Amino acid sequence: MSLQSERLELLMQRLALADMAQQYASLAEEAARKNLPYCDFLEQVLEGEYHARQDRNIKVRTQLAGFPDARRLEQFDFKFPASIDEKKIRELASLRFLERHENAVLLGPPGVGKTHLAVSLGMEAIRNGFSVYFVSLPDLLEKLVQAQVENRMRRKMAHLRKCRLLILDEIGYRTLDRNQTTCLFQLISERYERASMILTSNKSYGEWGAIFQDNVIASAILDRLLHHSHTINIKGESYRLKDKRKAGVWTQAAPEPASSGGGA
Repeated sequence: MSLQSERLELLMQRLALADMAQQYASLAEEAARKNLPYCDFLEQVLEGEYHARQDRNIKVRTQLAGFPDARRLEQFDFKFPASIDEKKIRELASLRFLERHENAVLLGPPGVGKTHLAVSLGMEAIRNGFSVYFVSLPDLLEKLVQAQVENRMRRKMAHLRKCRLLILDEIGYRTLDRNQTTCLFQLISERYERASMILTSNKSYGEWGAIFQDNVIASAILDRLLHHSHTINIKGESYRLKDKRKAGVWTQAAPEPASSGGGA
């Protein structure tokens, strides 16, 4: 290695240009062979460093988001659910709803792909520079109640308010007590018209009163959530049971025969 190469490598290390330090020598040799202008060579080197940094940032933001797994929209089978508005999903994937601080609510029975779609939209947001946090509602409420006990509620809410996209999964799988419902209402109020949310639920809006055990606060939550929102209704059987049904491992229970006797 020449003295000039050593000086260049040292400068790149000091400037934290790690990928450029690894690639510039081979790029310089290629540029010399092709007799590229200096500006073209510089553009190649800087472009390589930029893309490497983007890849690292996406990887870090994806890890911090807390996704259960990595899922892409291209992997979603739009032909499987009995009913889904693909056009609406594609519109959400444009991320314009994030710019407008709108929400998206994915409703449907278990196994129809609500979480897959929510994660896919979250990963698309990360690739476009938005901060994302994914969490199931039971886990989040446990953390909020604990923060309340430890007098850290304001700091926790500030963190949740700062995130550009908050994804709340599994609304409706268990009922909430008064304290949990109050924490959720506070969170939604903090984010109202400031930042976007994606929520998934196996319950229709009419059943949310039973989830929160309070129709008044359920109405207040829905009022804020749905003021600027997109609702995606998904119908169909569980994707997880589809293959089992095909293999004969699981069959749907036959309906009970109607009673033939009269009764008062």
